[in-house]
Amino acid sequence: MTELELLQSYWWLLISILGAALVFLLFVQGGQSMLYCGHNYGTRQLMVNSLGRKWEFTFTTLVVFGGAFFASFPLFYSTSFGGAYWLWLLILLSFILQAVSYEFRRKSGNLYGTRTYDAFLVFNGVAGCVLLGVAVGMFFFGGQFTVTKSNILDAAAPVISQWAPTHGLEAIADWRCLLLGVAVFFLARTLAAMYFVNDIAGDEAFTARMRRRTLVNGLIFALLFVAFLVVLFTATGYSSTPAGFISEPHLYFNNLLRMWWLAIVLILAVAAVLYGIAMTAFTRSRAGIWWSGFGTAAAVIVLFCLAGYNSTAYLASTTHPASSLTIANSSSSLFTLRVMSVVSVLIPFVLAYIVCVWRKMNAAPLTPQELSEDTHQY
Repeated sequence: MTELELLQSYWWLLISILGAALVFLLFVQGGQSMLYCGHNYGTRQLMVNSLGRKWEFTFTTLVVFGGAFFASFPLFYSTSFGGAYWLWLLILLSFILQAVSYEFRRKSGNLYGTRTYDAFLVFNGVAGCVLLGVAVGMFFFGGQFTVTKSNILDAAAPVISQWAPTHGLEAIADWRCLLLGVAVFFLARTLAAMYFVNDIAGDEAFTARMRRRTLVNGLIFALLFVAFLVVLFTATGYSSTPAGFISEPHLYFNNLLRMWWLAIVLILAVAAVLYGIAMTAFTRSRAGIWWSGFGTAAAVIVLFCLAGYNSTAYLASTTHPASSLTIANSSSSLFTLRVMSVVSVLIPFVLAYIVCVWRKMNAAPLTPQELSEDTHQY
């Protein structure tokens, strides 16, 4: 393996880790989607303030995820973000509404009232999860685009990527991508219920309700995830060869067999998620979120590895297979990857900072009494 290939694989792994962190942190969106599920105003305040301590982690991770893709695989960034822009703009809009809501929801004299901002939070909770899942679904099931690199020499229109006229909205109509999006949504709700059990104390009725929701949403997610795996492992994908791109039936299942260690990680990850769900639903433990959280992150990393490694097209073109993107043909130059790899040594320090801040925020569970005494509320 050459140095360039090694750095390309290294940066795909880093992006996989960032994607895994983002999917775990979507518990914030999952919690927002449950704000009006039979809760009174006081309970809703408790939920919003619990999530308000963590929402910036999700937003920041999404930005870093996009930035890492831009720096390491710019052709993907220009093709997907610049071509399927209606899909990404909807995602961005939902997260902007989230940020505005947490900032102005309780400000005195706001023009729209608390309920309007709560509706924005619910919209972000539903649309943010489903649409991000749909966008990731394109990694496996492709998109309608063409790439013509020679267009960069066209002074009148130096655009090398052309997308379908619907510019990403067609992915929402692809039931396979939508299946993953709905699965991500119920995963986020499951993690959110476990997070509330872990973070909020002093309201036994609320905690019992969250334990039941962990079980219900967890079972729905498990069924959807199994259905997604069946669809994925029976799907045809594109892989790169010296002669060009070729279609291969059951490509992702074959990748799992070729990289057998990923199969072991996936099995352990799924077991950890199910264990965390069972621990929360059937015992009085508050630690289920960590088992399911680590399991979720590990499973997402495995899925990204299946999509990108082994010369697989991680964004296949369904209209022009020769335009499909791999980590080899879409990456930055060797010099850029070298410089960025030096900068990447700071990532462990950033993660350590997040862990320290998280531990300080969660030093003690949030209670209704503490909320009533706190002068700063979201």
